Amino acid sequence: MNRTARAFWLNSPGEGEIREVTLPAPAADEVLVRALWSGVSRGTETLVFRGGVPASQHAAMRAPFQEGEFPAPVKYGYLSVGEVEEGPAELVGRTVFCLYPHQTRYVVPAAAVTVVPDAVPAERAVLAGTVETAVNALWDAAPLVGDRIAVVGGGMVGCSVAALLARFPGVRVQLVDADPSRAKTAEALGVGFALPPDALGECDLVVHASATEQGLTRALELLTAEGTVLELSWYGDRQVSLPLGEAFHSRRLVIRSSQVGTVSPARRASRSYADRLALALELLADPSLDALITGESVFEELPAVMPKLAAGEIPALCHRIRYGKSA
Repeated sequence: MNRTARAFWLNSPGEGEIREVTLPAPAADEVLVRALWSGVSRGTETLVFRGGVPASQHAAMRAPFQEGEFPAPVKYGYLSVGEVEEGPAELVGRTVFCLYPHQTRYVVPAAAVTVVPDAVPAERAVLAGTVETAVNALWDAAPLVGDRIAVVGGGMVGCSVAALLARFPGVRVQLVDADPSRAKTAEALGVGFALPPDALGECDLVVHASATEQGLTRALELLTAEGTVLELSWYGDRQVSLPLGEAFHSRRLVIRSSQVGTVSPARRASRSYADRLALALELLADPSLDALITGESVFEELPAVMPKLAAGEIPALCHRIRYGKSA
């Protein structure tokens, strides 16, 4: 068995390379996984690629199997799907999801992989980490039947939230984005769409995921009195200004953060991280979520593809990475 693999590393902000790594033999409680697909989350990963992680957030932003330190050199990523080649008998040959960086093969504890349900294609399972973020957000937001909801920001996370909200009975869901091409994505997900000036107001809940100051300001404007903005954006080292001196206090508006690093307090007593991820994978049986995958490259192209994703030259929600048979 070949005990080497190839991994994508960020050498310095804006420049990456593929390195050869040596793998250990898996222990009795570990698995050797051959990567089939991985996903690039355009928001977080391109921010890391640009070197935009603030020093104060270096510990909080560590990925589960990250190597190296921010800003660089670092091996970073968390959306990997592969096949178990060695390990416990019940896992060998199974397709699994793991929060692992972009690497052709890797050895991890068996407890770190989650079996992909038979109803979910391996190539769609790269979305599991993002749908898990959406699950946690909706546990935090606790939307009610009949709510009027806007999702501001039609990126990977925002679209995942909108897709799950589309299943709630009686709700009015509108995806709001400055890019008119997101209308097709919204249609595929079964929700309405509007450009920011045309968005419907009087919302009970607005989920904000645009990572822009203008988007968060618009999210506040769309709320009804005593409504809530659930903030999913992460701004890295950027400063954000908001109009909190206008009707913010008189209308008793709420801005609440949500972050996938901890299980929502609403479910923390009854759900583990593993439960949350397993639920996200089950939800990926919905083929409409294929609309979130907007590009694909082979693993060897990552050093050239990442700068283009970071610069916006490749428009993408989730950009999928394909690994060859000999990975």
